[in-house]
Amino acid sequence: MPLEATMICVDNSEASRNGDYLPTRFQAQSEAVSLIFNAKTSSNPESAVGLLSMAGTAPNVLNTPTANFGAVLAGLHETKIKGSIRLGTAISVAMLALHHRANKSQRQRVVVLICSDLDPARDGNDSEKELIKLAKRCKKNKVSVDFVAFGDATSSETRSVLEKFVEAVGGASSNEGNYLAVIPPGPGLLSDSLITTPIVNTGAPTDMGGMEGVENTSGAGGQSSFEFGIDPAADPELAMALRMSMEEEQNRLERERRQREEQERQNGERMETITEEAGSSAPDNKQPRVEDEKPGDGK
Repeated sequence: MPLEATMICVDNSEASRNGDYLPTRFQAQSEAVSLIFNAKTSSNPESAVGLLSMAGTAPNVLNTPTANFGAVLAGLHETKIKGSIRLGTAISVAMLALHHRANKSQRQRVVVLICSDLDPARDGNDSEKELIKLAKRCKKNKVSVDFVAFGDATSSETRSVLEKFVEAVGGASSNEGNYLAVIPPGPGLLSDSLITTPIVNTGAPTDMGGMEGVENTSGAGGQSSFEFGIDPAADPELAMALRMSMEEEQNRLERERRQREEQERQNGERMETITEEAGSSAPDNKQPRVEDEKPGDGK
């Protein structure tokens, strides 16, 4: 991943209390925040991640972009579930926070976790017209926007608006990449599905704007492009277990390779030592010789 400053917008509306995503929608977002933070900062240590809540009296910046995960966790713990989201206002506030980032060489990105319906009657900034205008402003200011839509946000109306927003801001085909991951309820965790999307995994297919983020397309010749031949959407726990198993096997092989190299190095040094000792002691390595008896010494 490139050097980025990312603002994560969490949905702390009343809709986030629902338990259709384990353990609850809000707790599922907390795990997703942890996943995104680790993905961004581990790929580039100079990247930074901030946090913003979208519901309540008004959107609230909990943390400006930082590399301190403890500060982000503290912000999550302080977040109260109440009210309804104000998506347009939240993205505008996130843009402002990114504008004042400490490192101006960082690319700007907003990741929105949304689990509730948009209600233009409640907030005029959440109308389709205003959100499209905001998307164009994001594009002008070189701010990429990703959406993780789940829960009520997977409804046709809200999803349609989000799809149009992503398209207006540049879509997945742009250099910066803008994605919409639509994740339906399932037995797995939200973060398990999110890890298969380009929002977290840069190796995932990028032609998924407006499509369900846990779905992939088939490769050439009709071959499945799913890693290990397993659809993560169908069984995310199995896909994760296979991925971890592969990583463990790679680590084991790497350890064995290093052990072999270390053993060969030690054997080589030992042979050199033996050769040097043999060579240095050769001239002096004579057997003791009994002196010949002199005439007249015998009894």
